[in-house]
Amino acid sequence: MRRRWGFCKGLAPFCCPPHPSSGYLKPMLSPRTLRHAADVLPQVLAFRQPADAVLAAYFREHKQLGRQERQAVADTVFAAIRHRQKIRAALPQADRHPEHTVLAAAYFGALAAPEQLAAWAAEHHAAHLPPRLADTAAQAAHSLNTAAELPAWLIDTLRSDGWHDDAILAFGRSTAQAAPLDLRVNTLKAKRDKVLAQLRNEGLAAEATPYSPWGIRLHDKTDFGRHPLFLDGSIEIQDEGSQLLALVSGAKRNEIVVDLCAGAGGKTLAMGAMMKNSGRLYAFDVAEKRLANLKPRLQRAGLSQIHLQRIEHEQDSRLARLYGKADRVLVDAPCSGLGTLRRNPDLKYRQSPDSVAELAALQARILAAAARLVRPGGTLIYATCSMLAAENEAQIERFLAGQPGWQSLPALLPKGDTQMPQTGVYLRPNPAEHQTDGFFAAVLLRQAT
Repeated sequence: MRRRWGFCKGLAPFCCPPHPSSGYLKPMLSPRTLRHAADVLPQVLAFRQPADAVLAAYFREHKQLGRQERQAVADTVFAAIRHRQKIRAALPQADRHPEHTVLAAAYFGALAAPEQLAAWAAEHHAAHLPPRLADTAAQAAHSLNTAAELPAWLIDTLRSDGWHDDAILAFGRSTAQAAPLDLRVNTLKAKRDKVLAQLRNEGLAAEATPYSPWGIRLHDKTDFGRHPLFLDGSIEIQDEGSQLLALVSGAKRNEIVVDLCAGAGGKTLAMGAMMKNSGRLYAFDVAEKRLANLKPRLQRAGLSQIHLQRIEHEQDSRLARLYGKADRVLVDAPCSGLGTLRRNPDLKYRQSPDSVAELAALQARILAAAARLVRPGGTLIYATCSMLAAENEAQIERFLAGQPGWQSLPALLPKGDTQMPQTGVYLRPNPAEHQTDGFFAAVLLRQAT
């Protein structure tokens, strides 16, 4: 159960810190780094492990690579995943020739100009590669798979969910780009306008996020893990979509709030700040390591009302003491992670209809278990970072059909100047329309008896 419960969060550390492939350092693309990318690429494209885990293991074995070189290797490998459909259309034998694949990845990923690749291409007898790739790029629109950079199974699933091809194309193209770096200002320690002014004074291209009142978006390639504002807890690295989920929870001062699948803890920290460090906030997860990593972040953020607890599964007896007591319960459920393809493009090849069905069964069990924690008059917030109906709308419909005494409420953001356009009764931010990771959130009310 531990491995399965952490399926989404284990494969998608994106939910808080940026993925290495997002490129917040200046890459050093060179024949040397391209050769290393070609060496590790077959292991990545086997899709037996998360791409970032494969790269981390490779870098441990090749300590001679500097930080910027590692960044260039990661950028090239992730470009090969993002543009896999286009590369395979241009080079049918690409999987047998990783050196050609990394060249194509560098080309389609705009990591280098064609002339910069010429010397390395000639070394591998592939000097003709850039023109052929350019021809393929121009013809890509003839195939939705190629144009959207999505595998056939995912396109078929989205179509069955009611997506039109133009929406699929927009989604696919948006996820073929690396995500920007979003920050969340910790309102217990700082104000967004002052942090924004400081970052701009430092010469960074920073702007306020359009929907989250706490968010700042950076377009510079910056290593923010060592910035003084991060070290003193004034900011956290968190995608705007994830910030919006915390906002939808509506957590308030002096409440009892539960984050049942806390994961890396980004939304736990955000809700703690919303509660003004009052009340009680319980963060449960099945992974001891994730909770241990959250402890220093709590200290930096100045939060003392958060109680961390590892559980074995959704039926763990340690949850029983909270039955019927929580004002709000957030379930950021283990999921396919298909809303986070900007950061984790390998998920579209590592997931399948079978894995989605298995996850949906797990989500239903966790949702039912979470409902037991909510007091009459309290709310249950169900969320995923998936775009698929099987993990989202279908879960809510099934829950309401089998659980009398519950009703769906509109998933609304607090009133203010940064309002997301209403997407129906559910919150559905997506990268194509909102430039966030793709998320889903539903708010359910347990009616008072």
